[in-house]
Order: sequence, then structure tokens, then C-alpha cells
Amino acid sequence: MQAADVFTKLDIELRPDPSRTVIRPFSFEYPEAFSAGRPSRLEAVTHRILSLDLAMRRRMFEKIRKPMHERHRNADRVFLRRFDELQHLIPDANLEEYDKLLLGAYFSQEYAFESAALFNPSIARLPDPDPCEAGAVRFLLSLRGIGEGHISSVTFRSGTWGPGDTLVIDPASDQGIPPQIERQDEGWVRLLCEDSRDVSETVIFPILPSQRQGVEDLRMVNFTDHDGAQSLIGTYTAFDGKEVRQELLRGVDLRTFQMRPLAGAMTGYKGMALFPRRINGQFVMLGRQDNENIWLLRSDDLHTWETGTPIMAPKYPWEFVQIGNCGSPIELEEGWLMFTHGVGMIRGYSIGATLLDKDDPSRVLARTASPLLFPSAEQRGGYVPNVTYSCGGLVHERRVLLPYAIGDEHSAFAVASVDDLLSVMEPA
Repeated sequence: MQAADVFTKLDIELRPDPSRTVIRPFSFEYPEAFSAGRPSRLEAVTHRILSLDLAMRRRMFEKIRKPMHERHRNADRVFLRRFDELQHLIPDANLEEYDKLLLGAYFSQEYAFESAALFNPSIARLPDPDPCEAGAVRFLLSLRGIGEGHISSVTFRSGTWGPGDTLVIDPASDQGIPPQIERQDEGWVRLLCEDSRDVSETVIFPILPSQRQGVEDLRMVNFTDHDGAQSLIGTYTAFDGKEVRQELLRGVDLRTFQMRPLAGAMTGYKGMALFPRRINGQFVMLGRQDNENIWLLRSDDLHTWETGTPIMAPKYPWEFVQIGNCGSPIELEEGWLMFTHGVGMIRGYSIGATLLDKDDPSRVLARTASPLLFPSAEQRGGYVPNVTYSCGGLVHERRVLLPYAIGDEHSAFAVASVDDLLSVMEPA
């Protein structure tokens, strides 16, 4: 068998939908050179609004209320929460509810979070109280959505894989629901998604200053700690327009998340992915700190990463420019299965795989000499041409389900046998 024959592509694709929107904060300030000695723009706009008579203010809000309620069932709650966030800057605290709603609407915006792209998927098992059909598994899919301003957010889907290679993606809600944000003193935030009736409604858009231009490429993993505690953890790239850093999203449940930055010398780069358990008592991650090689990082503290070592370098023509991980490793009897991306001619991205030693994952046992998935003639175009990429796969009953992105634009799915995959690897 050839490497290119290992995966079978399924006839399911997820494409961006500009009709899906979320209400998010809208902020604006004067340029620094023009801000001294005058009220803030927020105060200026507030003054203009409250200078209108009450009847006019009510008519103005009623004009926008109907379309907002048609698209967002929780629009009033979002506007009132936005007012509460800014209340300390608003001079008149004794306002009618209409005024609070109107001010909240002025300082909010409707944002089409996946209007341009829906790509770089990651996948994790989904604990489901209802038993699945024999041979099936429920899963959670995360995707990177791109909207206005090339700003990245995280959106989710759920689905069922099996029996066999049957794949069903649950229909996405037409609602996009912003999380309630609770800021903590330690510089992290808690996200409450209690208004979401379905996981596809939850949208995680940039919140912290470090994320101003995007929350990118969430790599989810079902993590089991040494005491048996299980949690859903994802690492992602925060981009502020100039610099990147790694941050962590931890799911207390599917309605509550903790979002916090990672510390340490190894975290100012893209593409870190957590192993699903500790190894020899330590947390372990993959990374590509030098933008060329795959690194292995170890730490006693999940939130601090100071040291790492390169363990795998480009070897074959399809990865001569650089290599990196495609999500968290998957534990097999034979070792750790790590999907990789390689960059070759005309900056083409292809997907390969590697087997790492189970006890010492710094040891590379085998790797694919040829790519498993690559930009084909019919999948070469897109928002960014010649890119095939993934942020993680799932293994169930010795079968692999790999969601992957095409052209940094939309997402597709492929399945394979673990045994076929291992058979096309060459000893390292």
C-alpha cells in the first residue's frame, strides 16, 4: 500500500456560513494624538444618545430590537450585560431599561464569525449521557472561523462516528451565542456559556488583549490526570497583531471554560499540543519553537513551560521547509501516533504521521516518507492555496478519523485503518 492510499476521503464538508453571527463588544477611541483634554468617545456618544428625548430613544431601540431578536434570542441580555460592563463610564446611572438597552446596542456589534473561512479542525471524544449505538462514538469538533478584519474565533460542532465509517455531523444552530465573561485577578477569564442550548451556538471570540487579532487553531485533547480526573483541554495561538503566544482553554464542562495564558520561555510560539496524560510524572507537549523542527517540552506545571528539545527535523522533500504537529498525539499499543504537517515547494502543506516511543516520546520510531493527505488538483485552491492541515484526529476501534482543512477555507474528513497507517511508515 502507498501512503496516498491509506486514507479514504468522506463526502462531507463544512463550509463557512456568513449568515451565522454573534453579538460582541464594539469599542472605539480617539487616536492618541487627539485624546488629551477631552471626554472619551464612549462618553461623547453616550451624551449624544441621552440628549434625545425619551420617546425618540424608545423608537430608536424598537427599530433595531425586532431584527436582533429574530437573529439572537438573547439579544436583550447581551445588550444589558454590555451596559453593565461600561456603566462606570456613563455619568447618569438612573436610566430607564430602554436607555440601558439602547446604550448596550450602540456599544455592541453583530459579527459574522465564519464569513470568510471555517477550517483547521480539532476533534475530541464527547462524554454523552445517552449510550451510543454499538461501535459508535460521539465527538466534539472545534473549528477556526474567520470573519471581518481577518479575526479568528473558535466555533464548535458535535457529531457521531460509527458504526463503521458512518459519519454524521449534527446540524449547526442558526444562533451564535457570546459567552459571559468573568475576569479573574490572576489575569485569566472564566467563560460561561449557559445561554447556549447546543454546543454549536457557543462562539469564543478574542477577549484578552493578547488575542486582539485572533484565537487561532485550538488543539483539543481528552486529558486524564494521574488521579484519574478527566477534562477537555485545548491549546491555541493568541495573536495581538504583532506577537503570538500560547494560551490554554480548559473545559470544566461544555458550558464553562477557563481561558488563561501559558508562561515560560517556550510559549511565545505557535502550535503547542498537549499529550493526553502525564509521562513519568510530567506534563508533556509538542511544539515547533524554531519554526522548523518538532520539539518535545516537559513541565511539572501545566501552565509554565521553560524548556524543550527538538526531536524531529525535516527529512523528505515534502517537508524540507518545516514540519510541525497536527494536534495532540494519540496513544496506541505501539506508541504515540503523531500526525504532522510538512511544508514543501510553493509553500504547499501536506499531512504525514510519526510514531513516538510510548515511554520516551523523544524517541522517533517511524515516520511516513510520503504524505498521507496533500493538496490534490481539485483541492488546491482556497483562501490560502495549496494547504492541507489538521489540528487533531481521533482513533476508535483501530480506525482513524481525521478532520482536515483545505486551502485555509473549509474542512473535510478522511478515515483510515491504524494498521494500514503504521504499515506505510519507515523506521526512523
